[in-house]
Amino acid sequence: MELTSKDLVNNQPIDPKFAFGKPADDAPMVFSSNLNPHLCWSGAPEGTQSFVILCMDPDVPSVADDVNQAGKVIPNDLPRVAFGHWAMVDIPISVHEIHTGECSNEVTPRGKQQPQGPSGSRQGLNDYTQFMAGDPSLSGQYYGYDGPCPPWNDERLHHYIFTVYAVGVDHLDLPQSFTGHDVQQALEGVILDQASLTGTYTLFKQ
Repeated sequence: MELTSKDLVNNQPIDPKFAFGKPADDAPMVFSSNLNPHLCWSGAPEGTQSFVILCMDPDVPSVADDVNQAGKVIPNDLPRVAFGHWAMVDIPISVHEIHTGECSNEVTPRGKQQPQGPSGSRQGLNDYTQFMAGDPSLSGQYYGYDGPCPPWNDERLHHYIFTVYAVGVDHLDLPQSFTGHDVQQALEGVILDQASLTGTYTLFKQ
């Protein structure tokens, strides 16, 4: 399979308009346009019955105590975990493209509840659901795509891996409110092929 994008260049910085947060002159971070990037895929193998899209950031600090804390820096060598930014499953085989802003075009406090997407597809919770849980003004269930917003005091450059999977079933066995991590488990044994693009992003100011 091949995955291309009008908005992403592999292993190059992501434009802030595709991010949840962007740098600001008078603040470490402000909300951004949060557009989902364009994705287009081809070359799915025979037997493909549906597609899945995942966006994961494997560079998230494993300990959140110092995240976005003034006067503190998260060191590059701190152990990291994966953070899910987008999980879309059961995409019909007739669909081979997601347009810019088709599924997300702003930051929605407390999360998008019914994000737009191809007919028949399902979108799960992203990990902002857990990250925002302690903020009374932002806590909620964050469905669909929400873009990059790494800690602004994190030395490490974050990588956002967009992957399209060709799947040998038309419906993944998942709970109603599934996550990208649930999808990774459900994909075991049913992936026929896959293709990825990786973008980078940081809010860290030297």
